[in-house]
Amino acid sequence: MKWQGHEGKLNISESENREKEDKGLLRRFLKNRDEASFRALYRSHTPALLLFAVRLVGGTRHEAEDAVQEAWLRAVQGVAGFRQESNFSTWLCGITINCCREVVRRRGATPSGAGQSIQESSMPSRELAATLEQLLRRLPDGYREVLLLHDVEGYTHEEIARLLGISSGTSKSQLSHARRTLRAQLERYEVPAEVPGKKEIR
Repeated sequence: MKWQGHEGKLNISESENREKEDKGLLRRFLKNRDEASFRALYRSHTPALLLFAVRLVGGTRHEAEDAVQEAWLRAVQGVAGFRQESNFSTWLCGITINCCREVVRRRGATPSGAGQSIQESSMPSRELAATLEQLLRRLPDGYREVLLLHDVEGYTHEEIARLLGISSGTSKSQLSHARRTLRAQLERYEVPAEVPGKKEIR
């Protein structure tokens, strides 16, 4: 499913240009602690990280902002040890996932908003998008993480396995369970499993 507000990973050309730019900014930051380079990295990556974190923690923007800020603090502290075996964005995403997990653990097992009612069809697209977001919050943490990373962010199962510390087989299994759970919920609320402008839930 392709969720509104974020187009996932960049295409190959854009990704290569972004990574080249990131490497240059990182070199300048590490060499001189150049604040302008850090601000450029922050402005480039924070919007997507924040949207990702909002969905990971269950839709609470304040908690997501805290998680992203903590992720940046840890990134600054650990960037000297970043070996560039993966893209900077992937490394940063992994830190953000850990920070979001800590937020969820502190809050408790139930994602914020999980108990809210869902409006039924026939609903306008804005309400449908809100319904889809609410259903996403209700997924178990592991399912939600894999679904977001694969279907929204565009990571492969091998990349997800490295990010989450699981096997690629587990990633595939959790994605299948997540999609099946969402499809069942959409059918329950009489929402079509294939929504215009979104990837079909298979």
